[in-house]
Amino acid sequence: MQSQLFAIIDVETTGGGISGNRITEICIALVKEGKVIDKYTSLVNPEREIPQYITALTGIDNAMVANAPTFDKIADHIETFTNDAIFVAHNVSFDYNVIRGEYRRLGQHYNRKKLCTVRLSRKLIPGQPSYSLGKLCTTLNIPHTNRHRAEGDVNATVILFKKLYSLDENFKTINSFLNPRSKQATLPPHLPAEQIEELPTGAGIYLFKNQKQKVIYAGKAKNIKKRVLSHFYDKKTKEYQLGQETHFIDYELTGNELVALLVESEHIRRYYPKYNRAQKWPTTTYQIISYTNQRGIIQLALGKTKILHDSVSTFYNRAEAIEKLEEICETFKLCPRFCTLQSNTEKCSHYRIKNCEGICEGTESIDQYNLKVQKAITSLERNKPTFAIQGPGRTENEIAFALINDGQYTGFGYFNRNENICEIEDYQPFLNLQQASYHTHAIIRSYLKKNGENNVIYFNSPLQLAQKRVKKLKKSSAKEKEENVFSHWNI
Repeated sequence: MQSQLFAIIDVETTGGGISGNRITEICIALVKEGKVIDKYTSLVNPEREIPQYITALTGIDNAMVANAPTFDKIADHIETFTNDAIFVAHNVSFDYNVIRGEYRRLGQHYNRKKLCTVRLSRKLIPGQPSYSLGKLCTTLNIPHTNRHRAEGDVNATVILFKKLYSLDENFKTINSFLNPRSKQATLPPHLPAEQIEELPTGAGIYLFKNQKQKVIYAGKAKNIKKRVLSHFYDKKTKEYQLGQETHFIDYELTGNELVALLVESEHIRRYYPKYNRAQKWPTTTYQIISYTNQRGIIQLALGKTKILHDSVSTFYNRAEAIEKLEEICETFKLCPRFCTLQSNTEKCSHYRIKNCEGICEGTESIDQYNLKVQKAITSLERNKPTFAIQGPGRTENEIAFALINDGQYTGFGYFNRNENICEIEDYQPFLNLQQASYHTHAIIRSYLKKNGENNVIYFNSPLQLAQKRVKKLKKSSAKEKEENVFSHWNI
C-alpha cells in the first residue's frame, strides 16, 4: 500500500444533475508514499452556458472557459495521468460519476478503484460536527484557500488524505474500503455504515432523512435492508441525489406487505417527502350525494371533489360510481333523469334502465318516489361492510391487521395471538387510527383483488352477507368472483 499511487481529484461543474453536469475545471494531484509527485490543472470548456449561481459559487464564468480545451481534448491525458492510480475525492461518487459521464459522452469507458475521504474521515476521525471539506479543514486546522476551485480543494484534500493515511494502522480501513465486496464504496458519503448494518431484513417501511432530520423519502419493502441498498446501487440521477442528501435512515417493521403499504402511504401524506412522486397529489373522489330539488323530489347526483366529505357513498373511480348509481336506479325503480344519469330531457330514456315508474312524466307521486329514494339511500349505507384483514405480525406471536369500518379504512394495529378477538370492538385497544384516502382505498382493493377474501374477517350484518356471498362465489366463474369481491365495498 505504501507504493500505491493515489489520484486526488476535484472537478468544478455547471450543475444540473449527473446527466447534465459538465466539467468547467479539473485538478488532479498524484500522491505516492505521502508525497505529491505530479499535478495537472485545467479549465474546461463545458460546451454549454454556466449558470449564474454556479459562477457566484466558483468564480468561473463563460468568458474564462471560452478558450479552454473541451473535455475530448484532455480525455486521453487524464486517462494516462490517472492510470494505475486509485481515484480519491471528497465525496468521491460526485467527482467520479461526473468524469465517467464525460467519457461516456465520448463513447469511452473510465473505470478506477475509488476512495472517499468523507467516509474515511467518518471512520478514522469520528465525532466531528461536520464532514464537509470546508468545516473539516477548519476543525483539523488544515489550510484551505481558494475554496470551490479545483486546485484549492485538491490541495486541502491532499493534506486531509495524508492525515487519514497516517491514522490508518496497517491500512486496514483503506483496504476494507477498496474491497469489491465492501458496501463502503456504494454508500452515500454522509450515511454511517453502522446504520445500514443495523437495518432489519423483515417487511416494513424506511425513511431517508436529511441533515436536519427531515424526511426526504419514504418507502416500503418486503426486505428493508435489501431494498435500501438497492437505492445506492442505482445510478439514476434521482437516486444519486437522494443518496447525497441522506444522513439518517429510520425504519419501522410491519410484519407484512399490506400494512407496510398502508404505513408508507400515511408517511407520504404526513411528511410530503421531496423524493416521493407517487401518492403526493390529491386524487379526485366521486361521491353519490342526495338533495331535494324545487319540485320536492329527492335527487341523487354524482359529485366530484378532492376532499372527503360525508355522503351517501364515496368512490375513487368514476366508472365505479356510475355503475353503482345505475345499479340502485334499476333496483329501486328510480328515474335515470333524477339520478343524474340523463340530462336535458323531460322524460327519461336511458339506454338500459327502462323501469322508471313515471316520476318524470308526473304519473308517479312525489311522496311515493321519495320513499323509494330513501330506501335506496338506506341500502347504500347498510351495505358498507366492516371487516378486518389479518396477516403476519412483527414477531411469531403477533398478528397484524388493517381495519375497515362501515366501508372506511380506519387504521392498522397488532395484537398477540393469545388475545381473544371476536368482535369489532376488540380491535379498538390495538388500533392506530389513520386517515382514509384514495391511496389506502387502492391498496386494500388491490390486496382483495390479489388474495380474494383470505384472512378477511367480517363483522355484524356484513358477515352474514359475506357467508352467503362465499357460497355464491364457489359457483361463479373466476371473473365473476373478482367482481363480486368488490361489489359491496364502496369507501
